[in-house]
Amino acid sequence: MKTAFWFRRDLRIYGNEALIEAVNEGARDALFFYCKPQWQSHNVASIQLDLLERRLLELGSQLSEFGIRLHIIEASTFAELPAQLQVVCDDKGIDCLYANKEYEVNEVARDEACETVISLKLFDGDLVAKPGSVLTGSGEMFKVFTPFKKAWLKCFVGQQFHFSSWPLDKQHEANFKKPTFFEMTNESEKWPVDDNAIVTIVNRFIKDKLADYQDDRDFPAIKGTSGLSPYLALGIVSPKQLIAQIQLHYPEVLENPSKPEFCWVNELIWREFYRHLIVAFPRLCKGFNFNDKYNAVRWRDDSQAFELWCNGQTGYPIVDAAMRQLNKTGWMHNRLRMIVASFLTKHLLIDWREGEAYFMSKLIDGDLASNNGGWQWAASTGCDAQPYFRIFNPITQSEKFDPDGSFIRTYVPELKNVPAKHIHFPHDYLAAFGGKEDYVEPLVDHKEARARALDAFKV
Repeated sequence: MKTAFWFRRDLRIYGNEALIEAVNEGARDALFFYCKPQWQSHNVASIQLDLLERRLLELGSQLSEFGIRLHIIEASTFAELPAQLQVVCDDKGIDCLYANKEYEVNEVARDEACETVISLKLFDGDLVAKPGSVLTGSGEMFKVFTPFKKAWLKCFVGQQFHFSSWPLDKQHEANFKKPTFFEMTNESEKWPVDDNAIVTIVNRFIKDKLADYQDDRDFPAIKGTSGLSPYLALGIVSPKQLIAQIQLHYPEVLENPSKPEFCWVNELIWREFYRHLIVAFPRLCKGFNFNDKYNAVRWRDDSQAFELWCNGQTGYPIVDAAMRQLNKTGWMHNRLRMIVASFLTKHLLIDWREGEAYFMSKLIDGDLASNNGGWQWAASTGCDAQPYFRIFNPITQSEKFDPDGSFIRTYVPELKNVPAKHIHFPHDYLAAFGGKEDYVEPLVDHKEARARALDAFKV
């Protein structure tokens, strides 16, 4: 039996247990199906596709040093893959493919179709805990994060994670060529794709920032976050690898969830939670509210307000700065994601699905499960959601998390001369001292918008 490996969103050699097992079984060919039209139909951002292409070139070169050839095959849709897979496997005499699971409904259907033409051996390499392994006492999926986290921790307390050793030495290089259909734009060039640089980023975060992450993570003007989300989204690093690396410095991190260094691990568990949810409730991949009772909410159809929100022209500086950061860089600080999502769904009363799609079309770290979970949390339609009567006040959020306006001034330069005392809602100041014409008027009044949202959600 001849074995090969099928890469998906697990674009790494080290810490890829499925790949290592395939190589141990003699695999010297690897496949990647490049389905750009399929991904674009689901709003995958161009900056993420650029990062994907850059990483694939790095991966192909890296594999070639170990005598493994990466074949990047262009396809339009997942529906084409069984036939293409049959041709490739017949041509190379491949009988079995090893791969890591993807949990979205289209990807699950793709694998089921492909299993009719080739034997697939699938692993859960994108998660620490397999879906279905962290359940309530009655055997059901948790619907609230905190008890899920406690049950998750019980599974792994006392366990030391480690890296699976790579089984091959470098040898004569296999031939690898850049695919002609790549349209690289270098949009993602601020994120390096070689392993040495990524290891440096991981180590610096753990050594220099992890202990302060709990205190710094909510302040967008501080570089207090890890910057690893794009690499997690494409599987360039895995959560197991990251926990293993953290345990080298904090061996009892899983035993002490009250310690500051656990705070970032908690974010990895949130990531697990959202993935377990889309497996247990596949309808989440199809745009359904998790909580059916909010199907009765009547969202406003206001394309002009939505466009102004997208472009960072709402008249609320923290919201506008956040959206401009997203549009300019392809990334947004996590605290700001919550603020702008709350503003769209509560202040503007626009359907969370519109915001979810826009985020996916812009984010370099776009990920269906986490993006969907975050939006439904903010919109109060989801699992473990923010209660509908809790509506983020963008002014007080700005005062608390960007107190001197440093972040706002970075992305809303028309407010650069506004004193910190007034920058969080500068309209009265601008009217009194000039410059009112330089910044947009607020789309809504906070109190009025809040009252409207409460009325809408009372259904």
